Amino acid sequence: MFSTVERSGRRRGFTLVELLVVIVVLAVLAAIVLPKFMNSSTRSKEAALRSDLKLLRNAIALFQADTGLYPSTLEDLAATTAPQTGLDRTGTDVAINASDWHGPYLQEVPNDPISGNPFNYSTTAPNVGKVTSSATGTALDGTAYSSW
Repeated sequence: MFSTVERSGRRRGFTLVELLVVIVVLAVLAAIVLPKFMNSSTRSKEAALRSDLKLLRNAIALFQADTGLYPSTLEDLAATTAPQTGLDRTGTDVAINASDWHGPYLQEVPNDPISGNPFNYSTTAPNVGKVTSSATGTALDGTAYSSW
C-alpha cells in the first residue's frame, strides 16, 4: 500500500533544493542560539561573585551589629568561638566582649569565583570592613570586578 516507488519507477526522496533549505534554516537557528550560550560560564561566575559578595557583606554587617566592631579578618566570620579582637572604624584593634558575639556568621569563607583567590578585605580607614573582589579585569557589563 505504501510503496517507496512511484508509478513512474522513480524513488521518492528529498531534492537537493529541499536539503539546502533545511540546512540554511538550521544554520540561521544556530546563529541565533549559540551566542546566548557562549558566555554562560562567565555569566554564572559573575552571578556567584555577586552572591558571595552580598553574603560576606551581610555577615560583616551582622558581626558589626552584634559586637560594634568589624572582624579583623574574613575568617573571623566563620570562627566557632568569639575572636579576641575586632576593628573599630579607624582600624584599631579593640577587645570583643564574647557575650556580644553570636557567631559563626558563615559556615565557611568562600574564595572569589572569578579569580579563585581570597576576597580583598580592608582593615584600614576609611574602608574598614569593606570586602571587594580580588579578580582583575572587567565583567560582561563593562564594570571592573574590583568595583563590585
